[in-house]
Amino acid sequence: EVQLVESGGGLVQAGGSLRLSCAASGFTFDDYAIGWFRQAPGKERDGVACISSSDGNTNYADSVKGRFTISSDNAKNTVYLQMNKLKHEDTVVYYCAVDEVATMTLGIPLYDYWGQGTQVTVSS
Repeated sequence: EVQLVESGGGLVQAGGSLRLSCAASGFTFDDYAIGWFRQAPGKERDGVACISSSDGNTNYADSVKGRFTISSDNAKNTVYLQMNKLKHEDTVVYYCAVDEVATMTLGIPLYDYWGQGTQVTVSS
């Protein structure tokens, strides 16, 4: 069974940093991508960043380029999202998900398995 568990969310002041973790298990895919997404109440879920399991290639949404960094530790089956210079508008729930065929896009329908989410709150 594929499982994704996010952690690392919490409360931080504007301008601060947080690192989210996504622990993955139960994979049998040879090449896949892990993506981070976020969703505010009443709004659509948006892609943030993704990383390839095979070569570490990354893709970022324009809104987070230069502030967020996605990375992975394959030995730990964990993907991280380092978030710096946080803004109040970054206050949302963050989810990680797996794309079984590593399209390296942030299209939500391409992601097959999702975690339960972790809340990030940025105080202004």
